[in-house]
Amino acid sequence: MFRFNPALKAEGKNPLTIDSKAPTTDYREFIMNEARYSALTRSFPERAEALFTKAAKTSAEHYAHLLNLRDMYESEFVNKD
Repeated sequence: MFRFNPALKAEGKNPLTIDSKAPTTDYREFIMNEARYSALTRSFPERAEALFTKAAKTSAEHYAHLLNLRDMYESEFVNKD
């Protein structure tokens, strides 16, 4: 979760706020708490593994992208006195 509020720039604050905390557990471990994903591993183990690996990579890339955007706004658009 993140918020973008351009009005914060006028206050000298970063307009991009990331509300989500960094992941603290393994992606696969997290999703295996859901019955639908654990059922998928029983029905289609090879496909499930490929999908979980791809989803974990995509999730990490998206979070890293948000952090990069936040840092970009911090360095380029926030008024620093």
